[in-house]
Amino acid sequence: MLFDLQGETTMSPVVGMLYSAVRENSERLQWITSGMSQEEVDYRGPDHSFNSTAQLIKHIMYIDLNWAYRIQGQPLPPSLKEQHGPMIDEQNRLPMVKGIPLNTLMSHYAEVLNIVKEACTELGDADLDTVVTFGHKNEKRATIRWGLWHMADHSRYHQAHIHLLRKWYKENSESH
Repeated sequence: MLFDLQGETTMSPVVGMLYSAVRENSERLQWITSGMSQEEVDYRGPDHSFNSTAQLIKHIMYIDLNWAYRIQGQPLPPSLKEQHGPMIDEQNRLPMVKGIPLNTLMSHYAEVLNIVKEACTELGDADLDTVVTFGHKNEKRATIRWGLWHMADHSRYHQAHIHLLRKWYKENSESH
């Protein structure tokens, strides 16, 4: 099997390469969550104090959605904010997500990735230098290039948490 970051033919070269990193990580997320039961999707670790896979997928999705609109220079529409948000709850944690089937979560994530793809299709490589603001408390500044890289990196970061949850779930299931 050959791994490569091939850009989309409808995108400029560097944008396409960065988008392909986002796309590849979404495919990897599908692979690592494949076959999870609802109980495992909602599992929050041995002492129930960690974010579940469902929470992490919804969080990744919401971050990517925000970046897609940021890339387009538009605010996130209230309907999408309500459907996919909030970013954090009143206790400054990821909002609780429970009972949503994995295929529903991944279907919503696929819709978000289509929005990201559409946004990237409109970009040229020179647009990657555009500076945007982000952050839910303290406004930070970043280039669109960094934002695309961040989407891929952020997904991988939380995929490591999902791997750990799967390990714990399996160990917990085997001990009972």
